[in-house]
This record gives sequence, structure tokens and C-alpha cells, in this order.
Amino acid sequence: MAEVLVFHHGHGLTAGVREFAENLRRAGHTVHAPDLYEGQVFESLDEGIDYAGNVGFDTFTERGTAAAQGLPAALVYVGFSLGVLPAQKLAQTRPGATGALLLEACVPLSEFGSAWPRGVPVQIHGMHADPFFAGEGDVDAAREVVRTGADAELFLYPGDRHLFTDSSLPSYDEQSAVQVHRRVLDFLDRVEQGVSTT
Repeated sequence: MAEVLVFHHGHGLTAGVREFAENLRRAGHTVHAPDLYEGQVFESLDEGIDYAGNVGFDTFTERGTAAAQGLPAALVYVGFSLGVLPAQKLAQTRPGATGALLLEACVPLSEFGSAWPRGVPVQIHGMHADPFFAGEGDVDAAREVVRTGADAELFLYPGDRHLFTDSSLPSYDEQSAVQVHRRVLDFLDRVEQGVSTT
């Protein structure tokens, strides 16, 4: 099965992110979920983002890239919101990536290079009215990835919630999260079989 590296969002390595990782393990995948906040979990997103800002977003991203050291090159990188920074960087720059799953965020391709790497399929998920995903340019960056001709899929869900996939947060949307989970598992199965996702 696929080997997956999961990066948490701005709250930290919450119970919901751990549950997501465990669900992938139950499906037979090997999953790594490093704690880039060194044990801290924040009740509010603002507190978590402040912490990341004080540490430095570049430092946060570098902690993520360091977590890949010692792991196989053939990884699927998964990022939740803020965790998309290291996930997307690794997918675009670390040779051997087998896929990327970008949940509720996407940064411009120019941040880590000029194009999405050939042969690395990607899924991007977000709510169409999420003030972060839709209102801060992430959805435009996601559409740019799709327009490049990459093996890319963009899924938009009804609603305005951010972090709707984390079952431990008030923003959780079960119906949409179940759809995401189903699509993620299908993506991982196809990646493992070497089948195009588009």
C-alpha cells in the first residue's frame, strides 16, 4: 500500500488529525504524522497561527521537510491547511514523490518552483466559501495547478468552514469529510496501482 506523510494544521496535531492518520492505517497504508508543534495543541486557530508565526513559517516548513529525512522517497504528502506548506514543498521539490493531498489550502506554484512536477498526481480539497481557502487566493492557486496540465483534481464542497475535515474541531462537517475520506482512499489506491487519477 501507499506510504504517507501527514502534516497537521494550525491547531497542532489534534485528535482529529490523528484519527485521519489512523483511518488511513486501517485501510492498510503506512502513515507518518509528525508533530511540528513539539507537543503543543491550541484550542483556537488564532493562537496556533500566532505560535507558528512566532516560531516562523519558514521554520515550520523546514520542520516538515526534516520529518521526511530518513523516509523513503516514494511518499504521498498530505497537508491540512498550514500543513500544506511542507506537503506542497516536498511534493514539488523532493524527488520520488508519488502524490500529494492538499486539504483546505494551496499555495502558488512559484512558491516552490515554476511548475507542478510531472508524474506526481495531486488532489486539492476545500469549501467553496471558506474565507481562508476561497478568500485568500488558495482556490486560485489550486486552479493554477489544474490548468498546468498536471494530474490534478480540485474538489469544492458546499459551505464556508475551514478545517471541516478535522473531527475534533467545531468546524467539522461530517458529510463533506466523509466525501473527502472516500476520495483520499480512492486516490491512494490509484497511486499505489500507478493509475492516473484524472
